[in-house]
Order: sequence, then C-alpha cells, then structure tokens
Amino acid sequence: MPANIEVKARVRDFVALSARAGELSDTPVEVIPQVDTFFVMEKGRLKLRQLAPDRAQLIYYERPNLDGPKRSDYSLFETRDPDSLRELLARALGIRGTVEKVRHLYIIGQTRIHLDRVMNLGDFMELEVVLGPGQSDEEGYRVAERLLEELGVDQQDLMDAAYMDLLERPR
Repeated sequence: MPANIEVKARVRDFVALSARAGELSDTPVEVIPQVDTFFVMEKGRLKLRQLAPDRAQLIYYERPNLDGPKRSDYSLFETRDPDSLRELLARALGIRGTVEKVRHLYIIGQTRIHLDRVMNLGDFMELEVVLGPGQSDEEGYRVAERLLEELGVDQQDLMDAAYMDLLERPR
C-alpha cells in the first residue's frame, strides 16, 4: 500500500502562505474544486473525491489522529462514473458526510502542498510527503519538518483531525 507522511494545519494568512508555497514550488499552482463524500467505516476512512462530472477517485486510507507529521497508508481507484459508484457505496455502507473545498496544489520535490478553502470551515494546509520505495518514515518526517519551517507554519496551528471530523464537531 502506498504511504505518505502527512501534516495538516490551520492557515492564518492564505495569501501569504500561497505566495510562499509558489516561491518554493517546482510547478505552477493548480486550482482544483473537489467534493469528497465520506462513507461509514468501522476501520480507516473511505471517500469518493469528485474532480469533474465524469472523473473521481475512490480513496481508502488509514492514519492516526495526531498533531504534526503522521504516516498515512492509502489506496486509490479511478472511476469515470462517480454517480453510480457513490450510489452503490451509499447503499452498501451509508454516507457519513460531504466536504466541499477548492484546493490549491503546489509540488515541492516529493511533497504535495494543498492549500484548501473548505466550505463551512475556513482555510487549511495539508502537506503530503509521498514516500518512495524503500524510503523510511523518518526521512519523510524530516522532509515534512523542513517544509513546515520553510513555509513558516506555526506549531500551534497543527491539527489532529480530518475536515470531516471538524464538520461533525459541535461549534
């Protein structure tokens, strides 16, 4: 199963963090509207990420809810028929909820930086260090820590919860 080292943080200044990520990025920013439908699961998380009317990814992942860098193991399945797949999974598992966001994607080496504007939640950053074959978690942690410093992310802004978890919490 592929793995990455992931960090999630609240964003205080979206414009400034976007500018800094743009300076560090190997590629121009890609803006991607996304709707994630989460399904009821006993173990791990399963979501259908709709990227276009005829394009989506079914993503299963396991990750601890901890502040700071953490390992996430995941599997992806691409589909050209998201509506049928969503309907089937909704009948089989039940829908937990939906997260709507606009993602600004930056690539820095082996790391994907997501600056997300999440409906009904606010602005966030996800940093995913995609681990290569044979690469240790410790190497991924070092890359993540270095990028957090270069991006100027404050330790107190690190989060332990997924967007779906935050939407379910009482406000």
